Amino acid sequence: MGYSSTAYERAEAEVNSRRVRSETENRMRIEKIEAEIPEIKELNRQLSETSVDLAKLILKHDGDMQKNLERLRENNLYCQKSIGELLSEHGYPKDYLDVKYVCPICCDRGVTGGSRCVCFSELLNKFAVEELNINSAMKLCSFDSFSLEYYRGKTDSSGIDCYSKMSDIFSYCKRYAQTFSQNSPNIFMIGKTGLGKTHLSLSIAKTVSERGFITAYGSVLNYLRAIEAEHFGRAEDPRADTLTVLLNADLLILDDLGSEYDSSFYAATIYNIINTRINQGSPTVISSNLSSAELQKKYNDRIISRILGTYDLLRFVGEDIRQIKRLESVNK
Repeated sequence: MGYSSTAYERAEAEVNSRRVRSETENRMRIEKIEAEIPEIKELNRQLSETSVDLAKLILKHDGDMQKNLERLRENNLYCQKSIGELLSEHGYPKDYLDVKYVCPICCDRGVTGGSRCVCFSELLNKFAVEELNINSAMKLCSFDSFSLEYYRGKTDSSGIDCYSKMSDIFSYCKRYAQTFSQNSPNIFMIGKTGLGKTHLSLSIAKTVSERGFITAYGSVLNYLRAIEAEHFGRAEDPRADTLTVLLNADLLILDDLGSEYDSSFYAATIYNIINTRINQGSPTVISSNLSSAELQKKYNDRIISRILGTYDLLRFVGEDIRQIKRLESVNK
């Protein structure tokens, strides 16, 4: 299993584009410097001739080969040193004429030592997550559009002031997104439907993604269906591997835990995702409309203990905002 064909194609196109761009920019710098400093043009010519002379020596392979190789090596080092000194004299860094690859490990080829370079893996994961997020509402929600006025003047069944409680949750989520790092905690949002869990989780996703982190957002049910289809060979793209993408995302946001039907495969997959990301220190945000009692009834102790023991619990309160908005639109 691996990433989708589209993700591979986009990653290959990106590393090729990076390499061409870096090498083109390097040629432009060389042309500029050779026009400005003719001595460097001559030294570059000598370096080019060294490569030709080396090929001739290898083909000739006579008794003086070692001596001639040493002479070529010394001349090569002399030319490189002289170029560096001339660049410094004219106010340029000594490595100004080196190719500035985005990834110095593989020189923007995506492969090093016969294996996939880390830069190529990062691109694969980035593009795979973008595919997963393509149908999400991430662009539709932000912290600026979240209104606390829907909670003002309301108390929950325990007498908690909803406005004060949700103000704290809003501030926590906004601060979490603005300061997100690989060391950020996990979050478990719990509460009845329509209380703002999806809005705030999408706002976190949007902000964290805009800060450059690879963020996967989607409903638990949709992800599980994709993983199930791939696991049993029913996926449209045989190379797709949603599970790998979810495990490798910088931030994973699972919406509506508990909406999926009961299945041993689904339960095992949910535990695998939660447990693996905890073990590798990857932050996860989960939301659920189920109550604590309903969660304990639906899931086994392994899943419940991992969530309640390692996630920051945000308990949402208030009245169904969707219904309030619906009534407002009817009364206009």
